[in-house]
Amino acid sequence: MSEEILINVTPRETRVALVENGVLQEVFIERTRKRGIVGNIYKGKVSRVLPGMQAAFIDIGLDRAAFLHASDISNAVLADDELPGKDRRQNDITELVTEGQEILVQVIKDPLGTKGARLTTHITIPSRYLVLLPGESNIGISTRIEDEEERLRLKEAVSGMTEGDDDKGYIIRTVAEGIDEQALVSDQDFLCKLWESIQKQIKDTPAGSAIYEDLTLAIRTLRDMVDDRIEKIRVDSRESFQKMQEFSRQFVPQMTDCLEYYPGERPVFDLYNVEDELQKALERKVQLKSGGHLVIDQTEAMTTIDVNTGAYVGHRNLEETIFKTNLEAAQAISRQLRLRNLGGIIIIDFIDMSLDEHKRQVLRALEKCLIKDHAKSQITEVSNLGLVEMTRKRTRESLEHVLCEACPTCDGSGSIKSAETVCYEIFREIIREARQYDAKELLVLASQDVVDLLLDEESSSLAELESFIEVPIKFQVESMFSPEQYDVVLM
Repeated sequence: MSEEILINVTPRETRVALVENGVLQEVFIERTRKRGIVGNIYKGKVSRVLPGMQAAFIDIGLDRAAFLHASDISNAVLADDELPGKDRRQNDITELVTEGQEILVQVIKDPLGTKGARLTTHITIPSRYLVLLPGESNIGISTRIEDEEERLRLKEAVSGMTEGDDDKGYIIRTVAEGIDEQALVSDQDFLCKLWESIQKQIKDTPAGSAIYEDLTLAIRTLRDMVDDRIEKIRVDSRESFQKMQEFSRQFVPQMTDCLEYYPGERPVFDLYNVEDELQKALERKVQLKSGGHLVIDQTEAMTTIDVNTGAYVGHRNLEETIFKTNLEAAQAISRQLRLRNLGGIIIIDFIDMSLDEHKRQVLRALEKCLIKDHAKSQITEVSNLGLVEMTRKRTRESLEHVLCEACPTCDGSGSIKSAETVCYEIFREIIREARQYDAKELLVLASQDVVDLLLDEESSSLAELESFIEVPIKFQVESMFSPEQYDVVLM
């Protein structure tokens, strides 16, 4: 299976597309004005403690105060160098922090919608093969490294490097599999020097300021996304290409030959129709090759995905048709979750299957497709209602929230009142105005569609109304009005 990464860089925006066998699977977007802050370390100040929520609001210099839950405070690294000796996870929030206290925190979730960023005092600093855990002494290893001998080799190598250093723990990342000890030593040296520089800044940095910012999206791609499956990384910016080359030579030397500067006149995202796929990823309906389709609705509380046979009629019997549609939908759903970056609670309404074996196979197919997903997910069995409930870890905003905003006409509801409904509202408003005020004439301001309906299909009703209130009614089209807007003016 061939995988490529396409990187499109402009002065205001960087976009990264992961393509598998010519099909877009994931996209990451970072805008200069709205850079993601996950991984950034701040010197924060406690602005408010909420015992009822076992949490505190922390001022880190953003528009909205960030959120720190008591469960995310354990042996916190405080700005005044106080390192509590006992494990404080079980304590009340009022015993852990106080208003006005300065504290070192790291962002684990970007601000989403009206919610502020989510924070932790468990500082983690990632490099290519290792993740540094200051204040810890444990050595963990990625569960995706399954070979027991390799797990033991890596753990012994890192344990030997950290012998005598009890205030630094490490997590060995998946990409470390098969890596020699010298590469791990280089990674450890880099992380230790970086942590020392962060510690030096803590005292001199004012509260509400960033102490450490994560790498740019292009460089993070090399650090986090690149593995042996990646055949080529194409970058359309010479400056970014040179920076990525320097980073690659130092940290990912085996990928340096895969880097390629793309100078073509044709945009790099047009190589695999990435732009078209991005447009489709913003649509509500997703077509399946068989003729079936998915309907994806993203709401504040959850995302729902409905599977339909559509134009697919099958060849044998109904159960077989439903089973094949659901199998195809499982693959498409896993891709859409990654592409749209849908997180939180997700409810999937597969077409009802009568055979338990078919239900199991569809569920296993969904789980198998999600193995390649970088975000952690949990899936339940098919419920009595035929629904599959799952959660997918959300650390950044979905593609729709990054690229779109709520419609000013419908205010994000996805629907507006019909012209007929607005007409009847106008009739009621006219009667209300006529009863309250002594008007010689009424002027109705409304959108073109509403006025056309009033003067055409509703003309007889309008004549009856004029006769009833004994006041003439005139109409004026307001091009700036939305279909739901209207005004009744006394003349």
